[in-house]
Amino acid sequence: MTVTDTATTTRAFGVDLITFFDPGFWGLGERGDLQEFARREPRRVWDTMLGALLEAGVSELEMTFPPADRLTALAAYGSAEAFVAELQRRELHVVSGYFGDIEHAADVTDPATRAAILEAAEAESAFLASIGASFLVAGLPMRRNNERGDGLAPVDLATAAPIADIANEVGAVAQRHGITLALHPESHSVFWTPRDVDLFLLLTDPFLVAFCPDTGHIVLGGGDPVQLVSRHRERVVMAHWKDATGPFREHVLVDDQVFGRHKPYFRPAGEGVVDWRAFAATLAGIGYEGGILLELDTASDPVAQLVAAREYLEHATQGLL
Repeated sequence: MTVTDTATTTRAFGVDLITFFDPGFWGLGERGDLQEFARREPRRVWDTMLGALLEAGVSELEMTFPPADRLTALAAYGSAEAFVAELQRRELHVVSGYFGDIEHAADVTDPATRAAILEAAEAESAFLASIGASFLVAGLPMRRNNERGDGLAPVDLATAAPIADIANEVGAVAQRHGITLALHPESHSVFWTPRDVDLFLLLTDPFLVAFCPDTGHIVLGGGDPVQLVSRHRERVVMAHWKDATGPFREHVLVDDQVFGRHKPYFRPAGEGVVDWRAFAATLAGIGYEGGILLELDTASDPVAQLVAAREYLEHATQGLL
């Protein structure tokens, strides 16, 4: 069957809910205000996000950090069953949840830390399974450096091995619930550059750990999303679709503020360097079955920006997905 030029993508569009973390969207001053607002009115926060997804024409979502997390959703709706009912009423579906416990661990070799990570993975995986999701998306720990922004500690085999071990263990926990763990590249983490991806996918068990390429973060790490997907075609189960200007070459301190320093490098789809047609064609070529999961970090006008990204990518992927 020949696909004509007028064909549009048949893939569902989704979004990582971090898109809604700009305090301005909520009429608030700063991120901490959003956390407090969500503690007071969790139902209002979740109803607003779900309503915005409908307005933007997005049908899938990835849960993430508070207030777009499991505990706030349960506080909002009372139970997993009630949460699913609210999703179904709007014809929405959770495909994945972001798991930050490995990423934020100070020392994954500490027995108490490892136990806490596995306990959290158990709870998250059980919840995701109960709401019909498929993937637990995880970042790995951040690199370390000094206040001058240089002297990044090397990610050698001795560093990588225990991190890969805990990833395998989390993958096994998730698998018991029918959930697949997928590693996600994060700028300035140990899982960022093409070499990092190669290393950790080599060290982790392909039966337990999959790959969720994030196009924007791969670009910031000096990589080509098309090449990485091609090289690790058997591990890709989902993807974060995000544009960026090019490699991040600044010297910055890797601390809690480093994520804000990444933001100027990210761009709306079509305004960066990602070759979206080549990316879509590569995914199609490896038999990718997932949707198009957008990620717009703390968008100032999330509905308008999601609509623009969706419409651009519908055109850019015509006849490919």
